[in-house]
This record gives sequence, C-alpha cells and structure tokens, in this order.
Amino acid sequence: MKRLAFILLLLPGIFLNRPAASAQEHWQERIFMEYYVEMPGDTVYVDTITPAIVFPRIRNTKDPDVKKYYKLVYNFSKVYPYTDVAINVVREADMKLAAMRRRRDKEKYVDAVADQLLDDFTSVARHMTVSQGKLLTRLIDREIGKTPYTIVKDYKSGVAAGFWQGVAKMFGQDLKTHYDPKGEDRMTEYLIEKWNEGQFDALYFSVFREWPDPVEIPSKYR
Repeated sequence: MKRLAFILLLLPGIFLNRPAASAQEHWQERIFMEYYVEMPGDTVYVDTITPAIVFPRIRNTKDPDVKKYYKLVYNFSKVYPYTDVAINVVREADMKLAAMRRRRDKEKYVDAVADQLLDDFTSVARHMTVSQGKLLTRLIDREIGKTPYTIVKDYKSGVAAGFWQGVAKMFGQDLKTHYDPKGEDRMTEYLIEKWNEGQFDALYFSVFREWPDPVEIPSKYR
C-alpha cells in the first residue's frame, strides 16, 4: 500500500509536468525528493510537485473561428521568437542613427543593416507566409509603437513607405494599422500572456497534440 501511494505521488511529476522554459525538449522527469516523515507505524513521503498545466481541446475544427484560432496559434509559435530580434535591431538602429549627423552616413548604415538582416534571415523570410509576416509586424508595433509604414518611412523614405503601402493594399493589408490588444489582436494578446506565464507549449500541445518546432535564432541576435 505504501509503495502504491509513493508511485501515485511520483506520477504527476513524471508524466504531467513539462518545463515551461524548454519549448523544444521532450518531457523531462523532475522529481526532487525532499524528505520522509516517520509516523507511528508508517512513513510518509513529502515532496513538492510543480502543477501541470492542462488546456481543454476544442474539437469542432470545422468552425471558422476555431480554424482561425488554430492558425493563429501555429503562426504565433513560428514568429514570436523573432520579436525580440526585431526589437533589438530597431532599438540599436535608433540609438546609432541618433548619433549620426550626415544623411549619407545614415543611409549607408541603414543599407548595411538591411543587407546583414537579409543574409541572416533570407531562409526564414522565404518560408514565412503573408499571415505570419503580418503577425510579426503587429507584434513589433506592440513593443516599439511603430507600424511597418512608420519603420520604412523612418529608415528609408516616405516614397518607399508609400510604395510598400500600395503593394500591401493590393493584398488587402494596411501597413499603417496599429496593434489593437482589445480588438483585432485580442487573441494574440492572450497567447502572449500564456507565453509569458510559461504555458504556451501546453496550449500548443492541446491544439496539435505535439510540441511546437524549435525556432533557430542566430547567436549574434540572442
């Protein structure tokens, strides 16, 4: 009986708990034996087991809203890790450009940064869908308060921004719209909350019955 009770205490730690910080690793055994308490005629094992996060699975996958949600969860897993990269690049560029006086120096710097990003992320860009690109730009706007239109205008020119806005319009997009946490981007805000709480992997698993694929970030951008 004591052996059965001991096993039952261990099961949640072995089969249900998964470290939130390692999205790409397999489930890991995380059991930390604390101590035993001797009682008259018995011994009680005492330990602390991290709670398991379980999300209910939505089974009506034919519902358009459910399909939209599934697509958002998938796209979010693909692009959110790149948000910090983009934010750091923009902030560093802003800092360096602010110290430059000559327009020509600024143009050379922007071109050099753009070329470096193309070299480092060409394969990523080629595999990124339009909806994933849109999501990434909205996430960047959430963090730094700059829409894609503003970014192009600030770092290139108003003419370039207008050109890309025209191209976006052809595909039903608007580069001037801001991230809206209480409207269009309400569900994205929910996913960010789960990510920050270390629960996104469990949520992803509840949807697709598998863990999200690893996202490789070049070491220089980590």
